[in-house]
Amino acid sequence: MKKRFDIVTIFPDVCTPYAGESILGRAQKKKLIEVQAHDLRKYSADKKHTRVDDKPFGGGPGMVMQVEPFDRAIRKIRTRSKKAKTRVIVTSASGKRFTQQDVVRLAKYDQLIFLCGRYEGIDHRVEKHFADESLSIGDYVLTGGELPALVMIDAIARLVPGVLGKAESLKMESHTIEGTLEYPQYTRPEIYELKKGLRKKKLRVPDVLLSGDHKKIGVWRQEQSKKRS
Repeated sequence: MKKRFDIVTIFPDVCTPYAGESILGRAQKKKLIEVQAHDLRKYSADKKHTRVDDKPFGGGPGMVMQVEPFDRAIRKIRTRSKKAKTRVIVTSASGKRFTQQDVVRLAKYDQLIFLCGRYEGIDHRVEKHFADESLSIGDYVLTGGELPALVMIDAIARLVPGVLGKAESLKMESHTIEGTLEYPQYTRPEIYELKKGLRKKKLRVPDVLLSGDHKKIGVWRQEQSKKRS
């Protein structure tokens, strides 16, 4: 079954270009995944102005996104297949921090629906009654939830079989081995001359990587991973 990622947003055109390029774009062409951005305004009860927000109860600045459009969107987007495992996620600065463990966990679902807020956020009833969880990509506030949704989709899609050219490359990546970071990588040229004003400095690749001794290279990489972590 093709894995589906659905993004509910008032700015669908923000998401489409990124999802259509590079690894995600190729994975969609191969029909390994599907990334679809849905315009929340199409699910507005206000057919004339397609309004999806209103003033917050209790007063305060800004506007809050309404419950009904999200409810309608989820009902329409959710796959009808009884076999499919679907999870609905609110992207929120107040949500749980998104980690590599979440990547592995969420990769097991057939469909992930991301609800993206704007303005002062989404009516809390959406998170409480219609979503399965709320996730954040860091301790800071963005103008909208679209970037966090794309970050999560990018990370999760990489675990779908066939999306990456070499499956073994996943095994040595940061955060996949006992929570450690990946060792430093180098490529040609062996020596790069850095010119800084009148001074010149030669930036060399570590000798062990040029030794051809794979045992020593393996030990060096393990040590570097531990240092970085």
